Amino acid sequence: MPLTMDRAKPAVPFGGTYRLIDFVLSNLANAQLRQIAVLTQYKSHSLDKHISLTWRMSTMLGNYVTPVPAQQRLGPRWYQGSADAIFQSMNLIRDEEPDYVVVFGADNIYRMDVEQMLDAHIDGGLGCTVAGIRVPRSQASAFGVIDAGADNKIKEFLEKPPEPPGLPDDPEASFASMGNYIFTTDALIEALTADAEDENSRHDMGGDIIPSFVSRGNSQVYDFTANEVPGSTERDKAYWRDVGTLDAYHEAHMDLVSVDPVFNLYNLDWPIWTYPVQMPGAKFTREGVSRDSIVSPGCIVSGGAVETSVLSPNVQVEENATIDHSVVLSHTFIGRDAVIHRAILDKHVTIQDGAKIGVDSEADEARGFYLSEGGITVVPKGATVSPT
Repeated sequence: MPLTMDRAKPAVPFGGTYRLIDFVLSNLANAQLRQIAVLTQYKSHSLDKHISLTWRMSTMLGNYVTPVPAQQRLGPRWYQGSADAIFQSMNLIRDEEPDYVVVFGADNIYRMDVEQMLDAHIDGGLGCTVAGIRVPRSQASAFGVIDAGADNKIKEFLEKPPEPPGLPDDPEASFASMGNYIFTTDALIEALTADAEDENSRHDMGGDIIPSFVSRGNSQVYDFTANEVPGSTERDKAYWRDVGTLDAYHEAHMDLVSVDPVFNLYNLDWPIWTYPVQMPGAKFTREGVSRDSIVSPGCIVSGGAVETSVLSPNVQVEENATIDHSVVLSHTFIGRDAVIHRAILDKHVTIQDGAKIGVDSEADEARGFYLSEGGITVVPKGATVSPT
């Protein structure tokens, strides 16, 4: 909140012209995995619209990306969890009759050649493969942790353990689950069916389905650091960001804008695809400037200064306004002498002349703005901010 007040999380804009879901869909499409169903439930209109307008691949070749809303196929109930969402959509699997099913989350920032993970799954011969990212053992308690042997077979799946296990080749690191899974189809159907009959289950992929595979010795981990993506650099290799908080969302944007970015959007060997913005290029007038920033098409910086920030399409910055370390979503107006500091502005926000955001946290909270734990001020969609 408040970015998810009117939209599903995967539909949240990111990086100027993208939405969060574009990253996983690009990874799948670039890896030649192009029969994709997006299971939706919460406030999905903008997500459905984005998929319908953007992700139109060649149907002649059997490719598709299709949003699938909750349909109450098994009675008058909505999805009870991520596992139940797939169970209630079992007709999609039965209609296609695939050998393998790839189940990925839709709200993380990363590049990954999923075909390499699929090859590892096939070579391993087990029912389930879980993508794991190496994190310092001292930080692993914040994640679901995978305890695996030297043969990559998972021994235990631990939810935020106080004492995370180290890796066989690196005792000071642990495998955190990325929430990305590949299943052999028959094994997945069996597990989902058993889970649906368990009244005590939370019907969650990470909390219930994966542990059931682990308990039967039928799962392995895929080391994300082994994934080789064309065009990646040493700096952004194996980059993965879970933008589950406002601070993480803000930090992920800051990763984009340095000269040598932590995550490089400009890798054309493994592009992140989205709908091309139908607007003219960004314009700078009256000595307007931008430093270490992404300024999207349709923006006009007229005498203002933008630094270490990301501006989405159609943002107007007026004379003597300053924006730094901020994320400004589309169709936003920033008036003269305004100050935007360490903030996130949602769409259609109007900042009146002389108004200040992110300068005084107490004043921001008093005006009803959201303040993250890290001190990022968030102005909700459609707000008008006056100087006082």
